[in-house]
Amino acid sequence: MIMALLPLSSVRVSAEDPNDIDLEAGYVDPENGQNDYPRTPILVPKVGINGYSLIFYTPCDGCTLRLSDENDNVVYTTIIPTGSTTLVLPSYLSGEYKIEIIQGIYCFWGYITL
Repeated sequence: MIMALLPLSSVRVSAEDPNDIDLEAGYVDPENGQNDYPRTPILVPKVGINGYSLIFYTPCDGCTLRLSDENDNVVYTTIIPTGSTTLVLPSYLSGEYKIEIIQGIYCFWGYITL
């Protein structure tokens, strides 16, 4: 009986599950003189990482992705293409980085290790 039901069980074949990136929200530049911020809740994107691949669980179409090192030097920047669910980061990056996803006046940021 068990042998008959075994093919019906789900088997996940993956070397590693993606790790969720905890992102915080803020404004790109709160001192830019704009006091007309929306009063609706900010929808923080859900993003994960698996090796050098970022996984976008929620769309980030057209947002700017920026990685900074521990000295706040920007080491990588790109625009997230429309419809992307994954983005592969360059393999020459190694260490801990601050990740920023900039969407209009909002900046979502967290930390990743490559």
